Amino acid sequence: MEPIVVLVFCLSSLLLVSLWRQSYRKGRLPPGPTPLPIIGNLLQLDMKDMNNSFRNFSKAYGPVFTLYFGMKPTVVLHGYEAVKEALTDLGEEFSGRSDYPLIDKANKGFGVVFSNGKTWKETRRFSLMTLRNFGMGKRSMEDRVQEEAQTLLEELRKTNALPYDPAFILKCASCNVICSVLFKSRFDYADQIFLNLMEKFEENIKILNTPWIQVCNIFPILLDYFPGSHNRFFKNYNDVRHFILEKIKEHQQSLDLNNPQDFIDYFLVKMEQEKHNQESSFTVENLVNTANDLFGAGTETTSTTLRYGLLLLMKHPEVAAKVQEEIDRVVGRHKRPSMQDRARMPYTNAVLHEMQRIIDIVPMNLPHAVNHGIQFRNYFIPKGTTILTSLTSVLYDNKEFPNPEIFDPGHFLDECGQFKRSDYFMAFSAGKRICVGEGLARMELFIFLTTILQNFNLKPMLDPNEIDVTSVASGLVSVPPSYQLCFVPARTDG
Repeated sequence: MEPIVVLVFCLSSLLLVSLWRQSYRKGRLPPGPTPLPIIGNLLQLDMKDMNNSFRNFSKAYGPVFTLYFGMKPTVVLHGYEAVKEALTDLGEEFSGRSDYPLIDKANKGFGVVFSNGKTWKETRRFSLMTLRNFGMGKRSMEDRVQEEAQTLLEELRKTNALPYDPAFILKCASCNVICSVLFKSRFDYADQIFLNLMEKFEENIKILNTPWIQVCNIFPILLDYFPGSHNRFFKNYNDVRHFILEKIKEHQQSLDLNNPQDFIDYFLVKMEQEKHNQESSFTVENLVNTANDLFGAGTETTSTTLRYGLLLLMKHPEVAAKVQEEIDRVVGRHKRPSMQDRARMPYTNAVLHEMQRIIDIVPMNLPHAVNHGIQFRNYFIPKGTTILTSLTSVLYDNKEFPNPEIFDPGHFLDECGQFKRSDYFMAFSAGKRICVGEGLARMELFIFLTTILQNFNLKPMLDPNEIDVTSVASGLVSVPPSYQLCFVPARTDG
C-alpha cells in the first residue's frame, strides 16, 4: 500500500511542477524574482507589509515586474508613470477585475466592484447615472449629508467632553448616508438591526486584512475544505444579503414606476424595462450584490478616513487650528458648511487631500486584470493576468510630494496658498475602475470634518509628540490604531 501512496504523491508532484513550468514560461512577462514550484514567491514576500516588498522588488527589477502568488503570475506596477499608463492611458485594456476567490465565492460574479464584462459595464454605467440623478454632488444629496452631520454633532455633544472613541459614531454617520441612497431612509444610531449590520461589515473588513485570507486567495481550495475565518466572512456576507433582499421585497410592493425614490427603486424600474431581455444584467441577484457593494464600500472607507483624519489632526494641532480659522472666516460659527464653501477654503481642501494621501486607504488597490493579451513596455501580458497597482508608490512619490512620509498640507498648496491639484492623487484609484462613489465620499469628508471642527476642539489623551499614527493593518484597507479623544465644545461667539 505504501509504495502506491508514494507513487501517487510523486506523480502528483511532477504534474504540479509541469503545470507550474508551463505557467512560468507563458508569454514574455516582465522580470521578477525566481519563483519556487507551487508556492511561487511567497517566501520572499512580507505578507504584513506587501508595499515594502514591492518597493524593494521595484529597485531590483524596475517599475514593472512579475511575482508569483502560488502558481499564478501577477504583474505589479510600481510608480506613477507605470500606474497611469495602465489605468488611464490603457484604461479599457486594464479594466478587468482579477479573480478574488473569497469575494467571487460570495457574490458569484455580480455587483459593481468585483464583476466583469457586460455585467460590470452595465451595472457601473447604471450606478453612476443613478447616483447623479439621485443627487450626487447636487443639493438633494448635500441636504442629506448636512442633516446627518447635525445628528453626528448631537451625538458628540452627549459625550460631555469626556474621553471617547469616535469609531462607532463616525461609522453610523457614514452608513446612514448610504442608507439614504439605497433605502431613502436612515436608522437611529441605537437601532439594533443597524448595529448588527455595522458589526458584520466591521468584522469582515478585519477578516479581509488577515494573512489567512491572503493565503486563501492564493490557494482557493482552502475555502472549500478547511475551517477558518473565511467561513465567518461568508456568514456575515449572507446575513447582509438577506437584510438587503428583505428591503428589496418591501420596495417591490410599494414601487411607483413613475416616481422612483432611491437606488433600489431605480434598479427595479430598470428591471421592469428589461423584463423581456433574457440577457439582462438587471436581476434581483445583481441588485442585492450591487447594494451590498455600495453599502460596504461607502461605510468603511469613508468612516475609516474620517477616524484616521481626526487622529492626524490631534498629532498636528497647528493644522487643526488653521482649518478652524478658515472655517471661522469663510463659514462662520452658525451656518452649516456646504460644498459651495469648499472653493473658498483652499487650506481645508488641501488638508483633506493630504489626509487621504498619507492614509493611503487601499494601498495595493483592488486587483485588476487585462481583458486580452497586450504588449506593455516591451513585455507581453496574457489575457486574464492579474495586475496589482501600487497606489502607495504614487501617493508617496517623493518628487511630487517632498518628504512624503510627513503630513504636510503644503503638498497641495501653491506659492500663493491656493489649492493645487495633483495627477498623483489617486486615493480613489484612476481610470475605468475609479471609485463609483467618489463624489459622495468627497462630500461626506468635507461636510463631516468641517462640521466637527466648526463646533469642537479636539483634545487628545496624549501629548501630540506621543501620538502614534501608524496603521495597525495595511492589507486590503489601512486601519488606524484605536484611540480616544475629548470633543470640547468650541466657543459660539464670533
